[in-house]
Amino acid sequence: MNEIVLSVTGMTCSGCVNSVQRVLTALPGVQTAEVTLQPGQARVVVDAARIDRATLVQAIVDAGFGVAG
Repeated sequence: MNEIVLSVTGMTCSGCVNSVQRVLTALPGVQTAEVTLQPGQARVVVDAARIDRATLVQAIVDAGFGVAG
């Protein structure tokens, strides 16, 4: 398992945090996702053979948020 840390932009409340966490944990290959508002960050433990960083980023963007860096 690998941990991927993403800087998430556009989150303004706990509802946003819950939305990001929900879309990440729904992805195949994601074991856990811990999302925090301050700092805007997602720590995601993944099976690297099943999912990559780009897929995580796309899921966050599709949910209406951004990823810095």
